[in-house]
This record gives sequence, structure tokens and C-alpha cells, in this order.
Amino acid sequence: MGPEILFIVLAALVVLLVVSTVRIVPQARAYNIERFGRYQRTLQPGLNFIIPFVDRVNTKYDLREQVFSSRPQPVITEDNLVVNIDTVLYYQITDPRAAAYEVANYLQAIDQLTVTTLRNVIGGMDLERTLTSREEINTRLRSVLDEATGKWGIRANRVEIKAIDPPPSIKEAMEKQMRAERDKRAVVLHAEGERQSRILTAEGARQQAILEAQGDQQARILRADGEAQAVERVFRAVHQNDADPKLLAYKYLETLPHLANGEGNTFWVIPGELTSAIQNVTKAFSGESGGSAAGPPSQGDGRGEGGELEGTGTPELTSGDDGARDAAEQAAESAAAAVENARQAAEAAAAGGAVPEQGRTGQ
Repeated sequence: MGPEILFIVLAALVVLLVVSTVRIVPQARAYNIERFGRYQRTLQPGLNFIIPFVDRVNTKYDLREQVFSSRPQPVITEDNLVVNIDTVLYYQITDPRAAAYEVANYLQAIDQLTVTTLRNVIGGMDLERTLTSREEINTRLRSVLDEATGKWGIRANRVEIKAIDPPPSIKEAMEKQMRAERDKRAVVLHAEGERQSRILTAEGARQQAILEAQGDQQARILRADGEAQAVERVFRAVHQNDADPKLLAYKYLETLPHLANGEGNTFWVIPGELTSAIQNVTKAFSGESGGSAAGPPSQGDGRGEGGELEGTGTPELTSGDDGARDAAEQAAESAAAAVENARQAAEAAAAGGAVPEQGRTGQ
């Protein structure tokens, strides 16, 4: 049994020696090898051989990009406000030997360097600039970390500020300020809407007034044209039919009573040719010659056959004299009675078949 046991022991020693000699390094990993306590070399990914009991693996590093998140750090701004800032660092080990032998703990060194750099950068900014200048802070942090960590075999790919927390009182004041800004914008927008509404309403009213004025203008023009055509036709009919003065006097007397029918009439002038018109109509239906009707009677005698009205010149009646008003009313009644008498005489003459001969004056 002795030789067999010895063979087994020797085989186990050989296997242990082989296992101790072979080192398999995974992808994106790096192993630092020391020989008798001194750095010998760095094993690359793949199959590697070392001397058993002489070489040993000191440190193992992951060469992929890694993330380091620091805890919140209190920083004082230029306006003496304390804010808590969280940072996130994206780094990658480029030299495993320097990372192992140039710095004792590279993560702690990076954390402390980030804090001191933040205090230097934020100390020259006020709170408002700190909240709005994250890109500037990130750039300055990265430049400082790149310069410091380069000799440590570490490359800082990106530095980001994760959060900036001002004090609760400052948060409350900022919320009030933002609320006031929103209310201000709401008021401005409401006022702008009211302004636009009033402008549009005024424009609509202006267009409406213009259209109404144009319509009224066209209506007046059309009415005036109609009245002008009516007057022209009446004038043409009168001249074409050669109306004599007796007919004109009759129409004149027929219209005269309407002069005093207005509700606000307080002043009425009796025309001087009233008696002349009554005489013309009376003579026309009494068979007298029309020669005396061509001209108005003298102002001294205003009495005619159709009625007894006296007028010298153009008498005027005012509202302050009751007697004058009564005289005007009596004159109007007399004129209406004269017209009615002339109409009745004409109807009687037409019914009896004896129409009095009407002489033409001035022919």
C-alpha cells in the first residue's frame, strides 16, 4: 500500500501545481500579479500562466464603465444659502496598475475631490444661477476630475448633478414666486383676451354703423329720386294739360285747411292771396268772367263772395293772443266752408247738366 499512496499524493501535488499555475481572466477584467510582494505584470483576458507559490494575484479590476453615486453634500452658495447636492460619476479604469498602486482608495478620493470642487464652484454662484447652470457645473467638475484622476489610471467619462435641494423655507418662497408668476401670466392673458374681444366688438360695431349709414344713404337717395320723379310728372301733367288759375285756386283752397292741423302749431300766418283764391273759385262756379281772377285783389278790400275774410297784407297770429288764435281758427273754418261750397256748386252743376263756362285768364 505504501507505493500506491505515494503515487496518489504525487498526482494530487501535480494537479494542485497545474491548477495553481493556470489563471483564466474573463473578458473586460484585469488582474495585477505580484512576485514576492512586488508588482510583476497585469494579466489580460484569456488563459495565463504564473509561477505557483511565487506569483500571486493582488487586485482584480473591472474595466467596464461604472457608476458611482455620492451621498448628498451640503454646499453654501454665494448668497449664503445651504443646498444639498447629489452627484453621479461615470468612470472607467484604464490602467489597473495605477489604480492599484497610485491611490489607496480611488472611490473615496473621487468622492472627496467632487465635494471640494462643488464647494469651489457653487461658492461663486447664487441660488438662482446654481439651479439654472447645471451644465456649467458638470463641465467644470469633469475637467477637475479628469486632471486629478488621470494619474490614477481612471478616466471620468461624465459627471452629472442628480439633485439640488434648497432649504424648506427657500422652497416655499420659490413656490410662492412661481405661483405669483403664473397668476400674473393668467391675468395678462385674460387682459389680452379682453382687449382682443373689445377690438373685435368695436370693429363689428364700426362695420355695422357703416353699413347702416350706407343703407340709409341709398334709401334716402331712392326716396329723393322717387319724389323728384313724382314732382316732375305732376309738373309735366299740369303744364301739358294747361290748368287754368281757377283749378289751381281750387287746389290751393283744398290744401289750406291742413296748415293748422299740426299738434304743435302755435303760430299761423294767413296768406294774403287767400281772398283772391276764394274769389276765383266763386266766380268760376257763378258764371262770371275769369278776367278778374287773374290778379289778386287789392290789399285794402279782402272781402269775396265765397266768404267774408278780411286780410290786410299778411296778418300774423301768435300763441300769446287768444283772440288772434280764434281769428285764425275762424279763417281756417271759413276757407274750409268756401271749399265745401265750391265743391257742392260743382256737383250741382254737373248733376243739372249746366256747367258754367270757365273763362281763361290771360288767353
